[in-house]
Amino acid sequence: MLSQLPILFAQKAQGKNTPTEGDIVFWLIVGGIVFLLFIVFILAVSYGKIWLQAYMSRARISIFSLVGMTFRQVTSRLIVEAKIKAMQAGIGTDPHTGITTQRLEAHYLAGGNVIGVINAIVAAHRANIDLDFDRAAAIDLAGRDVIDAVRTSVYPKVIDCPANGGTLSAIAKNGVELKVRARVTVRTNLEQLIGGATEETIIARVGEGIITSIGSSGSHLEVLENPNRISKAVLERGLDAHTAFEIVSIDIADIEVGENIGARLQADQAEADTRVARARAERRRADAVAREQEMKAKVSENRARVILAEAEVPLAMADAFRSGNFQGQNGADGRGATS
Repeated sequence: MLSQLPILFAQKAQGKNTPTEGDIVFWLIVGGIVFLLFIVFILAVSYGKIWLQAYMSRARISIFSLVGMTFRQVTSRLIVEAKIKAMQAGIGTDPHTGITTQRLEAHYLAGGNVIGVINAIVAAHRANIDLDFDRAAAIDLAGRDVIDAVRTSVYPKVIDCPANGGTLSAIAKNGVELKVRARVTVRTNLEQLIGGATEETIIARVGEGIITSIGSSGSHLEVLENPNRISKAVLERGLDAHTAFEIVSIDIADIEVGENIGARLQADQAEADTRVARARAERRRADAVAREQEMKAKVSENRARVILAEAEVPLAMADAFRSGNFQGQNGADGRGATS
Protein backbone atom coordinates (compact mmCIF):
# COMPACT_ATOMS: atom_id res chain seq x y z
CA MET A 1 0.00 0.00 0.00
CA LEU A 2 2.78 2.40 0.88
CA SER A 3 4.61 1.49 -2.36
CA GLN A 4 1.66 2.89 -4.33
CA LEU A 5 1.90 6.35 -2.76
CA PRO A 6 4.39 7.76 -5.34
CA ILE A 7 2.11 6.59 -8.15
CA LEU A 8 -0.93 8.18 -6.52
CA PHE A 9 0.96 11.42 -6.00
CA ALA A 10 2.06 11.37 -9.70
CA GLN A 11 -1.53 10.89 -10.77
CA LYS A 12 -2.62 13.83 -8.70
CA ALA A 13 0.11 15.95 -10.22
CA GLN A 14 -1.13 15.08 -13.76
CA GLY A 15 -4.55 16.53 -12.92
CA LYS A 16 -6.60 13.39 -12.64
CA ASN A 17 -9.21 14.69 -10.21
CA THR A 18 -11.86 12.06 -10.85
CA PRO A 19 -12.50 10.26 -7.52
CA THR A 20 -11.56 6.67 -7.89
CA GLU A 21 -11.03 3.78 -5.55
CA GLY A 22 -7.34 4.60 -5.57
CA ASP A 23 -8.08 8.15 -4.44
CA ILE A 24 -10.09 6.91 -1.51
CA VAL A 25 -7.34 4.54 -0.51
CA PHE A 26 -4.82 7.33 -0.93
CA TRP A 27 -6.65 9.70 1.40
CA LEU A 28 -7.26 6.95 3.91
CA ILE A 29 -3.55 6.16 3.92
CA VAL A 30 -2.62 9.81 4.21
CA GLY A 31 -5.11 10.31 7.04
CA GLY A 32 -3.79 7.25 8.86
CA ILE A 33 -0.21 8.45 8.49
CA VAL A 34 -1.14 11.91 9.72
CA PHE A 35 -2.98 10.40 12.67
CA LEU A 36 -0.03 8.19 13.55
CA LEU A 37 2.32 11.13 13.28
CA PHE A 38 0.02 13.12 15.52
CA ILE A 39 -0.03 10.30 18.09
CA VAL A 40 3.75 10.03 17.93
CA PHE A 41 4.03 13.80 18.36
CA ILE A 42 1.74 13.76 21.42
CA LEU A 43 3.67 10.89 22.95
CA ALA A 44 6.96 12.59 22.24
CA VAL A 45 5.81 15.82 23.83
CA SER A 46 4.24 14.13 26.87
CA TYR A 47 6.62 11.25 27.56
CA GLY A 48 9.63 11.79 25.34
CA LYS A 49 11.81 13.48 27.93
CA ILE A 50 11.07 11.11 30.77
CA TRP A 51 11.34 8.06 28.49
CA LEU A 52 14.69 9.25 27.17
CA GLN A 53 15.87 9.78 30.75
CA ALA A 54 14.84 6.24 31.68
CA TYR A 55 16.41 4.82 28.51
CA MET A 56 19.72 6.55 29.05
CA SER A 57 19.76 5.32 32.66
CA ARG A 58 18.97 1.72 31.63
CA ALA A 59 15.77 1.81 33.68
CA ARG A 60 13.96 -0.37 31.12
CA ILE A 61 10.59 1.39 31.15
CA SER A 62 8.77 1.44 27.81
CA ILE A 63 6.73 4.34 26.61
CA PHE A 64 3.63 2.15 26.68
CA SER A 65 4.22 1.56 30.38
CA LEU A 66 4.37 5.32 30.88
CA VAL A 67 1.06 5.71 29.06
CA GLY A 68 -0.44 2.94 31.18
CA MET A 69 0.71 4.72 34.35
CA THR A 70 -1.26 7.76 33.28
CA PHE A 71 -4.44 5.71 32.90
CA ARG A 72 -3.74 3.99 36.25
CA GLN A 73 -3.30 7.41 37.90
CA VAL A 74 0.29 6.70 38.84
CA THR A 75 2.87 9.48 38.87
CA SER A 76 5.15 8.21 36.14
CA ARG A 77 8.00 10.59 36.97
CA LEU A 78 8.11 9.26 40.53
CA ILE A 79 8.28 5.66 39.34
CA VAL A 80 10.98 6.51 36.80
CA GLU A 81 13.07 8.33 39.40
CA ALA A 82 12.78 5.38 41.78
CA LYS A 83 13.76 2.91 39.05
CA ILE A 84 16.69 5.11 38.01
CA LYS A 85 17.94 5.28 41.61
CA ALA A 86 17.75 1.53 41.89
CA MET A 87 19.63 1.04 38.60
CA GLN A 88 22.32 3.55 39.47
CA ALA A 89 22.80 1.92 42.87
CA GLY A 90 23.24 -1.48 41.27
CA ILE A 91 20.15 -3.10 42.82
CA GLY A 92 17.69 -2.65 39.98
CA THR A 93 18.70 -5.89 38.29
CA ASP A 94 19.28 -7.84 41.51
CA PRO A 95 16.77 -10.74 41.58
CA HIS A 96 16.96 -10.82 45.41
CA THR A 97 15.70 -7.26 45.90
CA GLY A 98 13.08 -7.74 43.17
CA ILE A 99 12.64 -4.10 42.15
CA THR A 100 10.38 -4.07 39.10
CA THR A 101 8.16 -1.42 37.59
CA GLN A 102 5.02 -3.37 38.47
CA ARG A 103 6.05 -3.64 42.13
CA LEU A 104 6.85 0.05 42.31
CA GLU A 105 3.44 0.89 40.86
CA ALA A 106 1.69 -1.51 43.24
CA HIS A 107 3.43 0.03 46.24
CA TYR A 108 2.51 3.51 45.03
CA LEU A 109 -1.14 2.55 44.58
CA ALA A 110 -1.12 1.02 48.08
CA GLY A 111 -0.21 4.41 49.51
CA GLY A 112 3.46 3.69 50.22
CA ASN A 113 6.49 5.94 50.00
CA VAL A 114 8.22 4.60 46.90
CA ILE A 115 11.26 6.89 47.07
CA GLY A 116 11.68 6.20 50.78
CA VAL A 117 11.63 2.44 50.21
CA ILE A 118 14.22 2.69 47.43
CA ASN A 119 16.47 4.91 49.57
CA ALA A 120 16.22 2.42 52.44
CA ILE A 121 17.10 -0.52 50.18
CA VAL A 122 20.06 1.39 48.74
CA ALA A 123 21.32 2.26 52.24
CA ALA A 124 20.91 -1.35 53.38
CA HIS A 125 22.72 -2.57 50.27
CA ARG A 126 25.62 -0.23 50.97
CA ALA A 127 25.77 -1.40 54.60
CA ASN A 128 25.57 -5.08 53.56
CA ILE A 129 22.22 -5.54 55.32
CA ASP A 130 19.79 -8.12 54.00
CA LEU A 131 16.69 -6.15 52.95
CA ASP A 132 14.57 -6.95 49.92
CA PHE A 133 11.82 -4.89 48.37
CA ASP A 134 8.94 -6.91 49.82
CA ARG A 135 10.15 -6.52 53.41
CA ALA A 136 10.94 -2.83 52.96
CA ALA A 137 7.51 -2.22 51.41
CA ALA A 138 5.80 -4.13 54.22
CA ILE A 139 7.65 -2.06 56.85
CA ASP A 140 6.65 1.13 55.06
CA LEU A 141 2.99 0.12 54.75
CA ALA A 142 2.97 -0.89 58.43
CA GLY A 143 3.53 2.76 59.34
CA ARG A 144 7.19 2.45 60.31
CA ASP A 145 9.90 4.73 58.98
CA VAL A 146 11.90 2.27 56.92
CA ILE A 147 14.73 4.76 56.35
CA ASP A 148 15.06 5.36 60.10
CA ALA A 149 14.97 1.60 60.68
CA VAL A 150 17.88 1.02 58.32
CA ARG A 151 19.74 4.00 59.79
CA THR A 152 19.28 2.61 63.30
CA SER A 153 20.54 -0.76 62.11
CA VAL A 154 23.74 0.89 60.90
CA TYR A 155 24.08 3.46 63.69
CA PRO A 156 22.60 2.15 66.98
CA LYS A 157 20.76 4.66 69.13
CA VAL A 158 20.70 5.17 72.87
CA ILE A 159 17.50 4.96 74.93
CA ASP A 160 17.35 6.42 78.44
CA CYS A 161 15.85 4.22 81.14
CA PRO A 162 13.60 5.56 82.50
CA ALA A 163 12.61 7.70 79.53
CA ASN A 164 11.39 10.70 81.54
CA GLY A 165 14.86 11.49 82.86
CA GLY A 166 14.14 10.24 86.37
CA THR A 167 15.63 7.30 88.23
CA LEU A 168 14.68 3.71 88.99
CA SER A 169 14.22 2.97 92.68
CA ALA A 170 15.32 -0.50 93.83
CA ILE A 171 15.94 -1.95 97.30
CA ALA A 172 18.66 -4.48 98.14
CA LYS A 173 18.16 -7.27 100.65
CA ASN A 174 19.66 -5.19 103.48
CA GLY A 175 16.89 -2.63 103.00
CA VAL A 176 18.96 0.20 101.46
CA GLU A 177 17.40 2.00 98.49
CA LEU A 178 19.41 2.58 95.31
CA LYS A 179 18.41 5.09 92.63
CA VAL A 180 19.66 4.01 89.19
CA ARG A 181 19.68 5.64 85.78
CA ALA A 182 20.63 3.44 82.80
CA ARG A 183 21.24 3.86 79.08
CA VAL A 184 20.31 1.14 76.62
CA THR A 185 21.99 0.96 73.22
CA VAL A 186 19.77 -0.71 70.63
CA ARG A 187 19.70 -1.26 66.91
CA THR A 188 16.78 -2.17 64.70
CA ASN A 189 15.99 -5.81 64.07
CA LEU A 190 14.57 -5.67 60.55
CA GLU A 191 13.34 -9.27 60.68
CA GLN A 192 11.06 -8.52 63.67
CA LEU A 193 10.28 -4.90 62.88
CA ILE A 194 6.77 -5.80 61.69
CA GLY A 195 4.75 -6.79 64.74
CA GLY A 196 7.67 -6.37 67.14
CA ALA A 197 7.39 -4.43 70.40
CA THR A 198 8.52 -0.81 70.48
CA GLU A 199 10.94 1.19 72.63
CA GLU A 200 8.47 1.40 75.53
CA THR A 201 8.64 -2.37 75.94
CA ILE A 202 12.45 -2.30 75.95
CA ILE A 203 12.45 0.41 78.64
CA ALA A 204 9.94 -1.50 80.78
CA ARG A 205 11.83 -4.78 80.51
CA VAL A 206 15.20 -3.20 81.27
CA GLY A 207 13.75 -1.36 84.26
CA GLU A 208 12.23 -4.57 85.58
CA GLY A 209 15.53 -6.42 85.11
CA ILE A 210 17.52 -3.74 86.96
CA ILE A 211 15.10 -3.70 89.89
CA THR A 212 15.16 -7.52 90.08
CA SER A 213 18.97 -7.65 89.95
CA ILE A 214 19.36 -5.09 92.73
CA GLY A 215 16.67 -6.78 94.80
CA SER A 216 18.51 -10.10 94.62
CA SER A 217 21.76 -8.53 95.85
CA GLY A 218 22.63 -9.21 99.49
CA SER A 219 23.78 -5.66 100.16
CA HIS A 220 23.76 -2.33 98.38
CA LEU A 221 27.54 -2.27 98.78
CA GLU A 222 27.83 -5.18 96.36
CA VAL A 223 26.02 -3.18 93.70
CA LEU A 224 28.11 -0.05 94.34
CA GLU A 225 31.33 -2.05 94.12
CA ASN A 226 30.46 -3.59 90.75
CA PRO A 227 27.57 -1.95 88.86
CA ASN A 228 28.53 -3.96 85.78
CA ARG A 229 27.02 -7.06 87.34
CA ILE A 230 23.59 -5.49 86.88
CA SER A 231 24.21 -4.99 83.15
CA LYS A 232 25.39 -8.56 82.69
CA ALA A 233 22.46 -9.98 84.63
CA VAL A 234 19.96 -7.96 82.61
CA LEU A 235 21.54 -8.84 79.26
CA GLU A 236 21.39 -12.55 80.09
CA ARG A 237 17.61 -12.36 80.40
CA GLY A 238 17.11 -11.87 76.65
CA LEU A 239 14.92 -8.80 77.05
CA ASP A 240 14.89 -8.04 73.31
CA ALA A 241 12.85 -11.14 72.43
CA HIS A 242 9.83 -10.40 70.21
CA THR A 243 10.80 -6.74 69.93
CA ALA A 244 11.73 -4.58 66.96
CA PHE A 245 15.17 -3.92 68.43
CA GLU A 246 18.30 -5.80 69.40
CA ILE A 247 19.96 -4.72 72.63
CA VAL A 248 23.65 -4.01 72.08
CA SER A 249 24.58 -2.95 75.62
CA ILE A 250 23.11 -1.75 78.91
CA ASP A 251 25.19 0.81 80.78
CA ILE A 252 24.58 2.16 84.29
CA ALA A 253 24.90 5.91 83.84
CA ASP A 254 24.28 6.95 87.45
CA ILE A 255 23.63 5.26 90.79
CA GLU A 256 22.83 6.92 94.11
CA VAL A 257 22.15 5.67 97.62
CA GLY A 258 18.71 6.58 98.88
CA GLU A 259 16.95 5.94 102.16
CA ASN A 260 17.39 2.97 104.45
CA ILE A 261 13.97 1.57 103.75
CA GLY A 262 14.66 -1.57 105.78
CA ALA A 263 15.50 0.34 108.96
CA ARG A 264 12.48 2.55 108.54
CA LEU A 265 10.25 -0.45 108.01
CA GLN A 266 11.70 -2.13 111.09
CA ALA A 267 11.11 1.01 113.15
CA ASP A 268 7.56 1.20 111.88
CA GLN A 269 7.09 -2.48 112.69
CA ALA A 270 8.48 -1.99 116.19
CA GLU A 271 6.13 0.93 116.74
CA ALA A 272 3.25 -1.14 115.51
CA ASP A 273 4.24 -4.04 117.79
CA THR A 274 4.41 -1.60 120.73
CA ARG A 275 0.95 -0.35 120.00
CA VAL A 276 -0.34 -3.90 119.75
CA ALA A 277 1.30 -4.81 123.09
CA ARG A 278 -0.19 -1.72 124.72
CA ALA A 279 -3.59 -2.57 123.37
CA ARG A 280 -3.32 -6.12 124.68
CA ALA A 281 -2.13 -4.92 128.13
CA GLU A 282 -4.97 -2.44 128.27
CA ARG A 283 -7.37 -5.20 127.38
CA ARG A 284 -6.00 -7.45 130.13
CA ARG A 285 -6.25 -4.57 132.65
CA ALA A 286 -9.81 -3.91 131.64
CA ASP A 287 -10.59 -7.62 132.01
CA ALA A 288 -9.02 -7.61 135.50
CA VAL A 289 -11.02 -4.55 136.57
CA ALA A 290 -14.19 -6.13 135.27
CA ARG A 291 -13.38 -9.37 137.09
CA GLU A 292 -12.77 -7.45 140.33
CA GLN A 293 -16.09 -5.69 140.01
CA GLU A 294 -17.77 -9.02 139.39
CA MET A 295 -16.19 -10.50 142.55
CA LYS A 296 -17.25 -7.51 144.62
CA ALA A 297 -20.77 -7.91 143.34
CA LYS A 298 -20.74 -11.60 144.29
CA VAL A 299 -19.46 -10.79 147.84
CA SER A 300 -22.23 -8.25 148.27
CA GLU A 301 -24.72 -10.79 147.01
CA ASN A 302 -23.49 -13.44 149.45
CA ARG A 303 -23.59 -10.97 152.36
CA ALA A 304 -27.16 -10.15 151.48
CA ARG A 305 -28.02 -13.83 151.50
CA VAL A 306 -26.39 -14.25 154.97
CA ILE A 307 -28.36 -11.33 156.35
CA LEU A 308 -31.53 -12.81 154.92
CA ALA A 309 -30.69 -16.15 156.51
CA GLU A 310 -29.99 -14.50 159.91
CA ALA A 311 -33.30 -12.69 159.69
CA GLU A 312 -35.14 -15.98 159.23
CA VAL A 313 -33.72 -17.53 162.50
CA PRO A 314 -35.90 -15.54 164.97
CA LEU A 315 -38.90 -16.25 162.81
CA ALA A 316 -38.15 -19.95 162.90
CA MET A 317 -37.70 -19.90 166.71
CA ALA A 318 -40.96 -18.01 167.17
CA ASP A 319 -42.74 -20.46 164.95
CA ALA A 320 -41.28 -23.34 166.97
CA PHE A 321 -42.46 -21.84 170.24
CA ARG A 322 -45.93 -21.43 168.86
CA SER A 323 -46.09 -24.96 167.61
CA GLY A 324 -44.62 -26.46 170.80
CA ASN A 325 -41.83 -28.15 168.94
CA PHE A 326 -39.00 -26.26 170.60
CA GLN A 327 -36.78 -28.48 172.90
CA GLY A 328 -34.41 -27.26 175.50
CA GLN A 329 -31.16 -28.75 176.70
CA ASN A 330 -32.84 -31.44 178.95
CA GLY A 331 -35.04 -32.67 176.19
CA ALA A 332 -38.26 -30.97 177.59
CA ASP A 333 -40.44 -28.99 175.38
CA GLY A 334 -40.73 -25.35 175.62
CA ARG A 335 -43.74 -25.26 177.87
CA GLY A 336 -42.24 -27.61 180.46
CA ALA A 337 -39.08 -25.63 180.57
CA THR A 338 -40.79 -22.43 181.27
CA SER A 339 -43.23 -23.77 183.96
